[in-house]
Amino acid sequence: MGKRIVVNAGLTETRVGVQEGNLLTDLYLERHRQRSIVGSVYKGIVTNVLPGMQAAFVDIGLHKDAFLYAGDYTTNLGDYARAMLAGGDEEGDADVEVEELEARREATAPIEDMLRKGQAVLVQVSKESLGTKGARITSFISLPGRYLVYMPQARHIGVSRRIRDEHERDRLRDALRALSLPPGGFILRTNAEGKGEAEFANDVEFLSRLWAQIQARVESTAAPAALHEEGDLTFRVVRDLLSPDVDEFVVDSKEVYDKCVGYVEALVPALAGRVRLYEDRQPVFETLGIERDIEKALRRRVWLKSGGYIVIDHTEALVSIDVNTGKYVGKRDFEQTVLKINLESVGEVVRQIRLRDLGGIIIIDFIDMEREEHREQVFKALRHALADDKARTNVLQISELGLVEMTRKRVRQDLRSLLSVQCPTCRGSGVVKAEATLAEEIFRAVRAKVAAPDAPPGREVVVRVHPDIARYLAGDGAPAVERLGGLIDRKITVQASQNQADREAYEVRVRVGGAGGVQ
Repeated sequence: MGKRIVVNAGLTETRVGVQEGNLLTDLYLERHRQRSIVGSVYKGIVTNVLPGMQAAFVDIGLHKDAFLYAGDYTTNLGDYARAMLAGGDEEGDADVEVEELEARREATAPIEDMLRKGQAVLVQVSKESLGTKGARITSFISLPGRYLVYMPQARHIGVSRRIRDEHERDRLRDALRALSLPPGGFILRTNAEGKGEAEFANDVEFLSRLWAQIQARVESTAAPAALHEEGDLTFRVVRDLLSPDVDEFVVDSKEVYDKCVGYVEALVPALAGRVRLYEDRQPVFETLGIERDIEKALRRRVWLKSGGYIVIDHTEALVSIDVNTGKYVGKRDFEQTVLKINLESVGEVVRQIRLRDLGGIIIIDFIDMEREEHREQVFKALRHALADDKARTNVLQISELGLVEMTRKRVRQDLRSLLSVQCPTCRGSGVVKAEATLAEEIFRAVRAKVAAPDAPPGREVVVRVHPDIARYLAGDGAPAVERLGGLIDRKITVQASQNQADREAYEVRVRVGGAGGVQ
C-alpha cells in the first residue's frame, strides 16, 4: 500500500489521517464547534495601534482581537505587491501551499501613518489563535483553488518549488498565461503538475468569482464580520491533499462519504473511484493502526526499530529533540554505530515533527559525530526528509556538538495542545513534589497552625491529604508523625481524602471538643 487518506467522522470532531505505507505521517483534527479560521477573510475594525510594536489590534468578531503587523498591511496593496515581488527571479518565493502564502515583507511606512483606531480593514487570517495570543492576520489576500492560488493584489505568476522539472514549470506558466486572466497574480500549486488549460480555467473562473463576491460584501457588510470562510476539513483535504499518488480515500461515515464524493466529483472527478466507504464495525483508526500512532505521538519518548530512541520536550521558547543510542550497542566501530542511529532517527524525527505539527524554533540534538563526512551525511538526510513537509522550514548546518537549529512555520495549534490539557497537579512542569518533601511541608504547616495566636485549644490535629501521601505518612513517615505529636503535645490524625485529585493539596485543622467540630 502506498499513500492513503482516512477520514474518521466523530460526534464532536472530524479526524483525518494520512498514511504512507502503514505509518501515519500527518494528522488533521477539526472540532465541529471550533473550525479552523486560517484562510478566512474578514472585515475588521482597528481597536488599537501600537507604534512601539509597529502593530495593531483588529476586532474581526472573535473572542480575542487579531494581531496585524505593519509588514502585513499596506495602504496601496497593488503597488506594494509589485514592489515586493520585483527584483527576484520570476518564481519569487513560490515554494507555497495554502499555509505558506504569507509573504516575507517589510512595511513601507510606520503603522501609525497607515492605520487609525476605528478604521475598517479587509484582512485574512494567516495564523490561528495560539495560547493567549489572538489570531495573526494579513491584508495580503490569497485565495486557494485546486491547482492555483489567486492573489488579487499581486502581478505575478509563480510555480511551487516542489515542481522541480524546469520544462514542466515553463509549460505550466505558458498554459496559465494562455487564459484570459483577471487582474492579480497566481501561484501554480504542486497539484497543477501535469495539468493544462482546462483545469486552470475552472480554477480561474471560481477564484475570480469568489474575489468579486468578497469585494461586494465589503461594501454591504458592517464590520466586524466574516466575508468568506474556508471550507470544512474534508473539503480542504480533498482540495489540498487528494492527488494521483493517493491510492485510496477511506471514509467511515455514510453522510461524510457522500459529501466527500461530491467534493471529489467537483474538484478532481478522475479520482472519484478511489473514495471508499468503510463499513466494518471495528473503528477505522483502530483497524488501520492510526490510533496507536496517535497515542505514540503524545509520548515524550519514541523508540526506533534498532533500539535507539528520541525524546521530545516542549519549552516556552522552543522544542528540543534528543537522539539517544538506547539499547543499540552496534557491532565494532563506535562511529558507525552513532551514524546508524542518527540516520535512522532522521526519518522518525521528521515524521514526529509533521505528525505533532511542531512549529517555531526546533533544536535537534543528534549523537555527537567526530567525522565531518558523517555530519554532512546526516544533514543531507534531514534536508531530504523535510522536502515533503508542506510547512515552510529553515534548517542550519549541524554544529560540531551535533546540534541542528531549525524553524518551522507555525500556523495552528500543535497536536499536544489540541489533544491534551495541562495537568492540574504539576501545572505543566512534568514533576510533582516527592512524598518526603510534602510530608515535611505538612509538618511545618501543623506546627504553624498550633503556634498561631488564635489557635483553637483542641487536643487533636486532623490532616487531610491525598491517598498517596496518607500511605507515606502511615508508613515511612509514621515515626516523624509520632515525634511531631510529642513536640506539639497533641494527637495527629491523618485522613486520606479519596475525592482529592491534587496530590500536593492538603488541609490542616484542629479538632475541638469531644465529637465536636473542626477548626
